[in-house]
Amino acid sequence: MIGPFHMTPEILARIATARGYRDLSDLARQAVAATAATTSPTERIENARRLRQMANNIVDLVVLSEALGGASWEEITQAMNRRDADTVQGEYADSVAAWEAMPEDQMTAAAEGFEDLDRWYARHREDQDPELPTPVADLLNRH
Repeated sequence: MIGPFHMTPEILARIATARGYRDLSDLARQAVAATAATTSPTERIENARRLRQMANNIVDLVVLSEALGGASWEEITQAMNRRDADTVQGEYADSVAAWEAMPEDQMTAAAEGFEDLDRWYARHREDQDPELPTPVADLLNRH
């Protein structure tokens, strides 16, 4: 159970983003392991496309979390290397509204298990990675 804190759409979006990064990393590691496997071109291409789709979903979650955190659409648009902030905002408007309308108890339930992300990070952390014991749980301690 998650401790007493105020869950926000931004925090939940950042937790969802961390889950996406974890899943992408795990799938990429599996792809490296299959480098010498006898598979068809179709399987190799489909696996690579799955990685690209996951990466695109992560970009959408990052944009969502930044919008929910108060970043301007101009800044988001520039970071996406796009030109029209109104168009970008329109593309994400429904998602932002849905996340903002989510009841706190539903957000809290969706965040359950976030501690697993910290344990995953600890298991996979390399020497050059930031030495943070609870990078995801730290979201909940921000003010």
